[in-house]
Amino acid sequence: MQFFIDTANLADIKEAQDLGVLDGVTTNPSLMAKEGISGDENVRNHYKAICAIVEGDVSAEVISTTYTEMIKEGEELVVLDDKIVVKVPMTKDGVKAIKYFSQKGIKTNCTLVFSGGQALLAAKAGATYVSPFIGRLDDISVDGLALIEEIREIYDNYGFATKILAASIRHSAHLLGCAKIGADVMTGPLSVIMSLVNHPLTDSGLVQFLADHERVAKQIK
Repeated sequence: MQFFIDTANLADIKEAQDLGVLDGVTTNPSLMAKEGISGDENVRNHYKAICAIVEGDVSAEVISTTYTEMIKEGEELVVLDDKIVVKVPMTKDGVKAIKYFSQKGIKTNCTLVFSGGQALLAAKAGATYVSPFIGRLDDISVDGLALIEEIREIYDNYGFATKILAASIRHSAHLLGCAKIGADVMTGPLSVIMSLVNHPLTDSGLVQFLADHERVAKQIK
């Protein structure tokens, strides 16, 4: 399973990269705004800064909603860096744009996916990634992990190369559930990635090991 971090915060991206487990980054206009990044030039410079930190794919979302404008914006984004993946919404024009990009050899991430049917369309159009939003489904009392399972079954049935990028990951249970089902990628905040590090028995065990080492060292002296 690949680990992507869902943020525009450069410090968080660097920390995840330094941990040695980061495979890529996803962002969106809301995350950019959260970091105070606005204006086309500033946003694109920020994408360049992200690409300078990471080694893997960086999803850059278009803000256009029409086919023609999505194509124009996506082609402007991909020239920023070879790591850029054009992030396109699951709409009629978005599906058309994904087909166009796939024929041009441009990587895409179909975002805001909430059903197996939408995921099937994205794969048929040639999306590199499809992003089902688990947390947002859970928010309306729908089982987000069940959607991941459904998409996994559909893709395996027909051998689609599109990767399932589980998005809107809120906690470690989401992440581990996706790993069990077979999602190809998970994207979430740094806090979710770091939550996998800690366990109370690890902490208490380390304290005991260090105490035993100090006790034996004193006896030797």
